[in-house]
Amino acid sequence: MTRKQKKELRKRQSTRQLMGIDRLTEHGVATPRGELVFFLIRPDNLSVLSPEVIRGRVRALMELLRGTDQVRLLALDSRESFTKNKAWYQQRLEEETNPAIRELLQKDRAYLDEIQTMTASAREFAIAYTLERKGGDSAEARLSLMAKDIRDCGFHVRAAEEQDVKRLLAVYYQQDVTTEHFDNYDGESVVNENGV
Repeated sequence: MTRKQKKELRKRQSTRQLMGIDRLTEHGVATPRGELVFFLIRPDNLSVLSPEVIRGRVRALMELLRGTDQVRLLALDSRESFTKNKAWYQQRLEEETNPAIRELLQKDRAYLDEIQTMTASAREFAIAYTLERKGGDSAEARLSLMAKDIRDCGFHVRAAEEQDVKRLLAVYYQQDVTTEHFDNYDGESVVNENGV
């Protein structure tokens, strides 16, 4: 296949096809290589735990992940970056001569710093578990066992729901951390609002 033919083929593919996703499932995505189920994990409040306890929990989770071939850990930065905005404020401060406007620019820049500090722990962790078709254990039993193993490491865990999966994909592919609800189809919310 020539380069031009490949480019034409890509133009006709849906977003899901380009990402290698056949369809969304109850807790993840179905791909040509199998189903990926996502678990959202979060530690307890780390600021009150001793360094030894934190290391122990991280080590336990590391051993769990190391011992399971079907698991990958995803760390997603689920907060907005204000670097460009802060640089813009700094540039404006250097150019501005009016004291009142300089004060407002400094307050805006300080506000961005405050938001960034408050959301510093907004990192989100997910485990992608490859669900293989096996005889014997049911898929639900394997998912429950995996969730229990993660809890035993000292983490809160829950299986991702459809909106969680869409949000994880949006953060991963677009760095979209602001959208709260994702439609299944473009314009779906407008059609539902208008009753069409």
